[in-house]
Amino acid sequence: MTDKDVIILGIESSCDDTSAAILKNGKILANCVATQDLHKAYGGVVPEVASRAHQISIVPVVSQALEQANIDKSALTAIAVTRGPGLLGSLLVGLSFAKGMALSLNIPLIEINHMQAHVLAHFIEEPKPQFPFLCLTVSGGHTQIVRVRGPLEMEVIGTTIDDAAGEAFDKTGKMLGLDYPAGPVIDKLAQQGIPRFEFPEPKVKALDFSFSGLKTSILYFLKRELKENPDFITENLNDICASVQIRIVSYLMNKLRKASAETGITEIAVAGGVSANSELRKQLTATGVELGWNTYVPKIEYCTDNAAMIACAAQFKYEKGEFVGQDIVPLSRYAM
Repeated sequence: MTDKDVIILGIESSCDDTSAAILKNGKILANCVATQDLHKAYGGVVPEVASRAHQISIVPVVSQALEQANIDKSALTAIAVTRGPGLLGSLLVGLSFAKGMALSLNIPLIEINHMQAHVLAHFIEEPKPQFPFLCLTVSGGHTQIVRVRGPLEMEVIGTTIDDAAGEAFDKTGKMLGLDYPAGPVIDKLAQQGIPRFEFPEPKVKALDFSFSGLKTSILYFLKRELKENPDFITENLNDICASVQIRIVSYLMNKLRKASAETGITEIAVAGGVSANSELRKQLTATGVELGWNTYVPKIEYCTDNAAMIACAAQFKYEKGEFVGQDIVPLSRYAM
């Protein structure tokens, strides 16, 4: 190690994944994640349960990341942590640990906006988008279109006015009797089905999104069909999944097309947990070829909640000397 080495420990605990990563001179050496499978029994994330699980996992996960990267904690240059948005109890565990560790090592603390980190996940590995670019950020709690002018200069130009795309997948899965989280399950079943059932595209002005009406239309559709045939879901599960998925993805892509046309930006990226969806990746690639876009999607491990993206985002803040004190608190809502 030389005096010029910058080694950052990133910590992520915004929801139900406890993650720690080590970034050295811009390269990820370790990205460890502890996933909380116990939420499946409840059909969704239970905040109190998530918080307690983070308390159990935080020390082992950080230790694992340091060991995997072959880095001693004394070599750390800074510690970065998710401040928000997210579940307050979950955020508090990661933030408290990061503050304590930074204080004990007498090194700078860097706070990170979780949604900015999803966007900056594109800079973990090549290929990297050129500025400015548009990023469709889609997850269980967020759906946004972000105009990115620089690493720390972002503007939300479209957002959901109610529910998120990931929530639409999960709530549909619950209606169909699928395990939580339902997004990956629906994606897998959809690949074996035909999208022969039509659901209306939500009508929202400008570049904003709405998924509450779509969820309601799916509910009424299932109730109507089940009244005629109690085995309707069982007999048509794959096709239902394919139909729901094609509607959600086409809706996202239509808004992204509109955003590109209005801004003139053809560097197009997607991020967040839903960007792991195979249909979204397929349509993004096809649309890119059709419209001459340069398209970017992170590796699957960098799409879901992870600390590598926290550490990567922190690199840009470290270079600008943007550090915070011990008095910061977690924020359940945190504007970009």
